[in-house]
Amino acid sequence: MDDAPDFADFAAERIDALFRYAYMLTGNPHDAADLVQEAMVRLRGSWPRVRRKHNPESYVRTTITRLHISVWRRRRREHLAWEVPEQPQPVAEPPLDLWGELARLPKRQRAVLVLRYYEDRSDAEIAEILGISPGTVRSQASRALGKLRETVTPLRSLR
Repeated sequence: MDDAPDFADFAAERIDALFRYAYMLTGNPHDAADLVQEAMVRLRGSWPRVRRKHNPESYVRTTITRLHISVWRRRRREHLAWEVPEQPQPVAEPPLDLWGELARLPKRQRAVLVLRYYEDRSDAEIAEILGISPGTVRSQASRALGKLRETVTPLRSLR
């Protein structure tokens, strides 16, 4: 039986959602596209098995997450800048940049928050996806939220 049409239909239908998920993990459209492409290549190789036994989208999201983890484990301290940063002009009240604050978190903490709040995953699911214990998931989430609370100030009331 030829599985190519089923795979092509799945890919066409879910590629945008998968890209958004990868973008939330990486914070970079180029890295997100690379993750999705590699995950889809791996899915195609396993398509007959995955289609019969598992939810293909869950398989791809798990693959994207694991690929992302392997990338940041290799890079550890390396940070590539896609554009030369410009000196920001001082602003009386800077606007709330939640994504910028999220991007400043360590990658594991960011992954935990994305999986918990964007993907609405349980601690057990996050632990399985990231290959860590549920206690580590909770502590990473607590630390990440603490850092966000320190850096993000609530918007002042409009006058």
